[in-house]
Amino acid sequence: MKKIVILGSTGSIGTNALEIIRNKKEKFKVLALSGHSNYKLLIKQIIEFSPKYVSIGTEKGYGEIKKQFPNLKVFIGREGLKKLGQLVETDIILVSVIGAIGIEATVEAIKLEKRIALANKETMVAGGSYINKLLKQYPNAEIIPVDSEHSAIFQSLLSGKKKDVKNIIITASGGTFRGKTREELKNIKVSEALKHPNWSMGRKITIDSSTLVNKGLEVIEAHELFGVDYENIKVMVHPESIVHSMVEFNDGAIIGQFGVTDMKLPIQLAFTYPDREESPALKSLDLLKVKSLTFEEPNRKVFKGLDLAYRAGKIGKSMPTVLNAANEIAVELFLNEKIKFLEIYDIIEEAMAEHKIEEIDDLEDILKIDIATREWVYKKFGR
Repeated sequence: MKKIVILGSTGSIGTNALEIIRNKKEKFKVLALSGHSNYKLLIKQIIEFSPKYVSIGTEKGYGEIKKQFPNLKVFIGREGLKKLGQLVETDIILVSVIGAIGIEATVEAIKLEKRIALANKETMVAGGSYINKLLKQYPNAEIIPVDSEHSAIFQSLLSGKKKDVKNIIITASGGTFRGKTREELKNIKVSEALKHPNWSMGRKITIDSSTLVNKGLEVIEAHELFGVDYENIKVMVHPESIVHSMVEFNDGAIIGQFGVTDMKLPIQLAFTYPDREESPALKSLDLLKVKSLTFEEPNRKVFKGLDLAYRAGKIGKSMPTVLNAANEIAVELFLNEKIKFLEIYDIIEEAMAEHKIEEIDDLEDILKIDIATREWVYKKFGR
């Protein structure tokens, strides 16, 4: 019986993970859950899964949960997530919270040499070099990626040796606005940007997909997770979202992972690896119903997020932290209708230009730069 901690249980990844657990009760036990503000859903999850520990992001949620479950150990805020990362009983921790807030819990879990099912790309984007240094210090800790693209790469890499990898090919749906011109994107509304053609995701990641910043963050994450040079990480638009990513080897073979647009498979694999198991929660891909698979170059002139991420990744050190933090606040401002869609790129670019590059030696460095960047963006563009 594996004891699982789910950070972000009320989000898309978290609810999918609980569906996996619901269908595998003989194998998995929920040890802890965390949510941010959706305490009503979190309360329903507590009733069903009976966790030993819970963390919530708001005072109101904390009060409601404590009132209803007086004997439950309840934490709050950023410190609460860190506490859940420190639970020695844990076998697997799923980090699916959005943003740099997930880094601390990941660090704590590494120090306890746990398995981290990582669905928080900011951990490797903002703190990749530090996380990799920690993994060398705690060699029994392991990170199994949950993002569909990185899970696909992880699976494809099993087909050969690291030294024989020629290229990693990350596929992208193209987002909500694939094929649009910059002129057409000038006055895009929030409601339009949230209509992703293939995936049902949270608001922030849906906007990131539309700007291609999400794909840029995945490039940096792939570099940090798999140790492949940026020159050997390619991005290809694949509108059908059937091939989740690929690895090209030196002999010309391209190995990819095909599947339906459903996050449950990579979540379950992160829980069960190296085993693959059947589950009623998992859907099979019917290749006979797939009419065609198409691939095309991303339009980098319109969707500047990709090149901004490559630039930040190649600069390295503190710059990816700045990219990530500036993007998070820019997306928040757009969702709150404070800025226009294309201004997301302007904010990221200006934040990167303003930043004086620093070395990242520890978690405090990451958090300091993250907070400073957010404050700078709010002050200049918060209106």
